[in-house]
Order: sequence, then structure tokens, then C-alpha cells
Amino acid sequence: MAKELIRLTDCRMAFDNEVVLNNINLYINDKEFLTLLGPSGCGKTTMLRIIGGFLKPVSGDVFFDGVRINDVPPHKRAVNTIFQKYALFTHLNVFDNIAFGLRLQRNNGNKLDKFEIHNRVMEMLEVVSLKGFEKRDVTLLSGGQQQRVAIARALVNKPKVLLLDEPLGALDMRLRKDMQNELKSIQQATGITFIYVTHDQEEALAMSDTVVVMEGGVIQQIGTPEDIYNEPKNAFVADFIGESNIVDGIMHSDGVVEIFGRKFKCLDKGFDPMEPVDVVIRPEDVDIVPPKSGKLKGTVTGITFRGVLYDIIVDFHGFKWLIQTTDLCPVGTKIGIKIDPDGIHIMKKGAFSGMYGDYSSYSAEYDEISDAEHEQDQEDEEENEFVSS
Repeated sequence: MAKELIRLTDCRMAFDNEVVLNNINLYINDKEFLTLLGPSGCGKTTMLRIIGGFLKPVSGDVFFDGVRINDVPPHKRAVNTIFQKYALFTHLNVFDNIAFGLRLQRNNGNKLDKFEIHNRVMEMLEVVSLKGFEKRDVTLLSGGQQQRVAIARALVNKPKVLLLDEPLGALDMRLRKDMQNELKSIQQATGITFIYVTHDQEEALAMSDTVVVMEGGVIQQIGTPEDIYNEPKNAFVADFIGESNIVDGIMHSDGVVEIFGRKFKCLDKGFDPMEPVDVVIRPEDVDIVPPKSGKLKGTVTGITFRGVLYDIIVDFHGFKWLIQTTDLCPVGTKIGIKIDPDGIHIMKKGAFSGMYGDYSSYSAEYDEISDAEHEQDQEDEEENEFVSS
């Protein structure tokens, strides 16, 4: 059975009377890779800073290994942090960057000897795949190599927990994917608890044991990547994790839901007869069939080639769906759709109902604009946090 290492109990945080964390309750197990996932401003970085000791909650408690640590300063916690900006010492080589913290450590009042420092640095270089780089100038390293140095510097002190705040944000897409695998391998090899902050859903799903989805200072859902993706609790989670068509439905009975006046079989149960619900259908779970064979019929209004497949926008009764398929359907094509029961997920109506799931304005350009805005927001947020601390 997993051992609990960190617990946040009824934690609340506010800046200038604006609540950014609202009664957070969360526990994190030893040796777990847990990701705090959500859009900019949802409170995930604030939670990370509370765990690290850089912020103290307005109310509530933080426990580490069963001991309350609200008043314990950062340097006395068994925690290290890696930020998006690695803050390496440019006047020191790779070895000296990694060894910096060890040279400040004391064991029973005595500094660590050079032999132990050397062995621990060389061991960490092996872990992060930088053996042979110990004398290299850090300014001559690639972005991925610099990140590995930052990770080694944080891990060489043997913390129980490593906090990672958007550490891959400055890397290009290919390198980010490579480093996702590296981070997961390092976490498994060291057995250190990783608490990772990101707005990137793919990153969270690829690396995590547990994902905590946040919005508006509130935890919306906690679960494994599979649970979060396949069984979202509300429309926000369904929309934020991957792509989703979210439509209004009526639950006629267990296993039968009505969409746009057509009844579909599903696997969900436990709803009241004729209860209004939100229906989630992932783009990859929709099969295109001839119009006469489909329960729903629509018109293709947009198509984007993605390499392996096409993103197709289809108009059904004025509601735009996204369908991912290997079949080419030109704009203007009339199609039918088929959805298997396990491709339909039913959710209770809630605060986020009606806010997501229509792809009327879907465009790759919108995604790029959104990402650019997020990066600027993140930079502004980090700068403000630095000034305030």
C-alpha cells in the first residue's frame, strides 16, 4: 500500500482579497508522479509554492510525513524546486553547477568531503545521461542538456520531493517529448516524489501516475490519466483534457440517451428517467458512415490534415462536431455517423454545462494564438510572483 507523504487540508489562499485557492484537500503519496494540470490562473503554481514553503496559506494546514509544516521555511523542507527558467550559474561548469548545493551542506556540523561530493555528482550525471559533460560550459549546452543539469542539481541533494513548475515550457515540441520520457525515467529510477505543474494535457497524460485537474482555484477531478480522459466529471475536464464534443442529452433510462432527437445506447447508469445530461463523445470515437446508415446526418464544413489523420468539422443541427478520421471527406460532403456504446460518456449537468464542446470556431490558428497568450500570461505571472516574494 502506498504511503502518504504530503497532505493539504482545507487550504485557502488569497491575494488582495481575491481567492486563488478555495479549501483545497489533497494528499500525495511517496514515490508518486503527480501533476497539477489546468489553465493559467487556476491556482496550480500557488499550490506548488505552498508545498515548497514559498507561500503560507491564509487558512488550512500542510502536512509532510504527518508533521504540520505551515511555519517551516523552504530551506528546511526536504523539497527542491525546478522552474521553467533553470537559473544555472553561467560562470560554473556542469560539475560545479551540480555540486554547488552539496558544498553548502553540512553533515553533523561538518562539510561534505570532496570525495563524497565527486561521487554524488558523477552518479547524478549518469542518471540524467550527461556522463562526460562534467567540464562543459553550461552556456554551450542545448536547452534539453541545460534542463538535465538543473534536474541533477536539484536531485543531488536527495530531496524527498521535487517540485517542477512548467520545466519544459522553453523547449521545442520534439525535445519536450524526449524530456517527458527522460523525466519519467528519472523519477522511477530515483524513487523521489515528483509534483509537476503544467497546462499541457498531453504532458500530464504521458508522465503522471495521478493527475489533479484545477480551475478557478478548485480541484475539479483527481484520478489516473486513463480515468481523467475516459471518465471526466464535468464539461470543463472533458473539454480541457483532449478534444471533446459535448452536447445536451436526455437520459431515458439506464443505458439509453437521446441526442438531437435520436436514441443511442451507452454504458452509463444511475440517472433519473428523462434527466437532462451532458453527453461527451471523443472525436476518435465517431465512425463515418453513408448518410442513410447513420443515426445522425451532417455536412462537412472544414477539414485539416494532421499527418496520420484528418480533423473534420461537421455541422449537425447547427452544432459543430470535431471528428478525427483517416477517411478524407471534402468540405460539403454529406455524412452519417455511428457511435458505439462505449464511445458515449454521460455526465451530470453542472456549472460548466453549455460552455464547451461546440467547434464553430475551430482552427489551428486559434490554438497557436491561445498558446502565445498563455506563454505571455505565464511570464507575467512568474514575474509578479518573483517581485512579490
